[in-house]
Amino acid sequence: MQIDIVSDTICPWCFVGKRRFERALELRPQADLSLTWRPYQFNPTMPNEGIDRKTYLAAKFGGLERAEKSYDRIREAGAEVGIEFRFDDIEMTPNTINSHRLVQYAKTQNANDALITEKLYVAYFLEARNIGDINVLEDIAVESGLDGVAFRRYINSDEDRRYILEQDEAIRRQGISGVPCFIIEGKYAVSGAQSPEIFHQIFDLVHQERLAQSAAE
Repeated sequence: MQIDIVSDTICPWCFVGKRRFERALELRPQADLSLTWRPYQFNPTMPNEGIDRKTYLAAKFGGLERAEKSYDRIREAGAEVGIEFRFDDIEMTPNTINSHRLVQYAKTQNANDALITEKLYVAYFLEARNIGDINVLEDIAVESGLDGVAFRRYINSDEDRRYILEQDEAIRRQGISGVPCFIIEGKYAVSGAQSPEIFHQIFDLVHQERLAQSAAE
């Protein structure tokens, strides 16, 4: 079963959605599972150096008080899956293209891109690290078992930058305007941080279709 996971590395609901999806797999393992993480940028016009988080939130929500109320629901959802968000400690909202490039680099090195994605979420949401900073990304690469010197050489180049942007644009052309989005077998989309039961319904549907196809052959 092929599942494409569309997400951004600074998306809190993507972190929650990842946890719920993992729980779905714990309850109903899929032996033939193949996962691909696909990049999406919440803020494709974000300056390369990022923006002060309080400034960003005030502009996005029309004030810090409104932002705080919006994040209360995310905190509750996070607590349910073992995530203790530290929103108040985050100083910068980064441009995420280089963090997506780290995920892509991990793929080319046959590393676990799901592990890299997890480490990026943990770094940003739990440790309040600036994942737009190349030094932070290099540290995460090394922590994940990648060669730091090789990664530094990669990230200082333009390699895969255009690819990430093209992937983002292609996803938007498919009509996906919010993340997380789990695309299952190329035709079923689960949008948002859904419960394990929703994933199980799609798993059942895919298996039923396979059984019907086998019976018809």
